[in-house]
Amino acid sequence: MNAVVFQTLADPTRLRILESLKEGEKTVSNIVDLVAIKQSGVSRHLSILHDAGFVQMRPDGQRRLYSIRAEPFQEVSKWVHSYERNWSKKLDALESHFKDKKGKKQK
Repeated sequence: MNAVVFQTLADPTRLRILESLKEGEKTVSNIVDLVAIKQSGVSRHLSILHDAGFVQMRPDGQRRLYSIRAEPFQEVSKWVHSYERNWSKKLDALESHFKDKKGKKQK
């Protein structure tokens, strides 16, 4: 997993921008209204998200429409899932341990 992915997602403003794009394509001005920061800030964050592959831009005349790209999120999901399998095994073992301890105390 590329560290840039986590650096990109670590910023709360970028997360708000991604949240605003979950419903579909939006213009920069739509995003400005939804995340309540200046246009220059939204543009800067969109550029970072674009460079990291999280959003794509589609020109529409004078407007630029931004939307989410699924691929980076699928990559993050796979990475998290690979750890989740280990966590589940360890949590199951911990649960078993506590059940055994509780059973011994009740005897």
